Amino acid sequence: MKEKKKINTIRKIEYKNKESFFLIIRGLEVGIVAGLVAVFYRFLLEYAEKYLNIIISTVKDSPSKIALWFIALAALGGFVAMLNKIEPMSSGSGIPQVAGEVKGVLTQNWWRVLLAKIVGGTVCVFSGLSLGREGPSVQLGGMAAKGIARATKADKTTELRMISCGAGAGMAAAFNAPLAGTMFVLEEIHHSLDKNILCMGIVSTITADYVSKLFFGQNTIFNYETVNFPLGYYWLLVLMGIVTGLCGVFYNVVMLKMQSIYKSIKKIPNYIKMPLVFVISGVVGLLLPQVLCGGHSMVALLINEHPSISMMLFLLAAKFLFGAFCFASGAPGGTLYPLCILGTYIGAVFGAVSINALGLDSSMWEEFVVIGMAGLFASIVRAPITAIILVYELTGNMNNILPLATVALISYATANLIGVQPFYETLLSNLTPSDSEKPKLFKRSEKIIKSYVIPLGSPLDGKKIKEVDWGRHSLIITVERGEESITPNGDVLLRAGDEIVFLVSQRRYAANINRLENLFATN
Repeated sequence: MKEKKKINTIRKIEYKNKESFFLIIRGLEVGIVAGLVAVFYRFLLEYAEKYLNIIISTVKDSPSKIALWFIALAALGGFVAMLNKIEPMSSGSGIPQVAGEVKGVLTQNWWRVLLAKIVGGTVCVFSGLSLGREGPSVQLGGMAAKGIARATKADKTTELRMISCGAGAGMAAAFNAPLAGTMFVLEEIHHSLDKNILCMGIVSTITADYVSKLFFGQNTIFNYETVNFPLGYYWLLVLMGIVTGLCGVFYNVVMLKMQSIYKSIKKIPNYIKMPLVFVISGVVGLLLPQVLCGGHSMVALLINEHPSISMMLFLLAAKFLFGAFCFASGAPGGTLYPLCILGTYIGAVFGAVSINALGLDSSMWEEFVVIGMAGLFASIVRAPITAIILVYELTGNMNNILPLATVALISYATANLIGVQPFYETLLSNLTPSDSEKPKLFKRSEKIIKSYVIPLGSPLDGKKIKEVDWGRHSLIITVERGEESITPNGDVLLRAGDEIVFLVSQRRYAANINRLENLFATN
């Protein structure tokens, strides 16, 4: 067995330059399966929301029917609490769980997570909780890919790549945004540009997007008239970037504080707390149904009815507070789409105030709406390139790329200056067990291939290989410089732009990866 593992490791090195074809095949496999799983989940959630609206309209005028509905909600809440206890990895968004698996700090039972997430997420949307499908779709795509990897007996390097690309495929199918799905994996999960992930990822996300479009059509999620933003008013975009950056920081602080408060209430067991959350969702549904679920009805209201500034502020606050409350419970469901909705409302309020104060053309209002989405996404997730590409793909509008980039980058910089940690990174650190509690995630004998690019300004630029402490369990197997592959030895001088390929031992894998990521960090 040990000899077989050595042969597998040697084979990885020998076929490294010939693996593009296999990456494409794996990408197709992942894209088809992850796309079908995400589409199935999307169908379930659409029907769940449809029947929720029917139930609310049926019971709202009858106290006895309302009482029965609340009893049913309490039972559904108890069921979700039971699911979370049976499969804890199915709770919450799902994005930190995928990132943790790829980094080697968490492990998930792929088929149990698939079942629990699909069932739990559907129940939550049917009950009206302010949670979206996009985060769960990322986790579902990753777990579907892990299932394929296990079924085809893929090596560990390939499995981790497939999980990453499955996550991107899930996001692509949920948003109809293949490029954003790929960039999200590179920017948010890996924090680096890995050519192999890029190759497999772009194939998997495009395939998943194609699968999604077969079922849901080719329309973009947001449709609006194109308007060129006047260059003389770009100072407004700078101000808007600062505003969305501050709002993103506030969002992160409040969401995490709410989660902390919920967990601190230990005297009340979760099988009682969760039913209470579901019943409160029922009350909100009767009083303010617009803020239920992901927020599609809020977008329709915004675009079709152009509500007053005071109404937009009220809905913004209500959606945020209700969403924070639902998220804190740990119910299976995502925050990506709800935060996009919050961004549209921040942009709408900012746009309405600007138009009224400066006498701008009212047709610019919808431009502010979509730009606000990119700004808030960039500050919360700390992934500005993903934010720009995502909003472009959601709208299908190339004319707003420069305004999007301006707001997203300023918002990102504002959040970084304040110093609050990115949302999903904080969630992952909260999920990560202590060293004494960590399970043995990987087998020790098989090595994993990882590659990193030396960024401009890196301390590694200009150093010899022997001058850097790479760690005991990381071995450099090649240095890629353009089209040249350099055989590594201690005297090889490293340069910015070099791609260094490692064989990483599965012994203390998470610590090894963390060490390498810190070495190649840009700051």
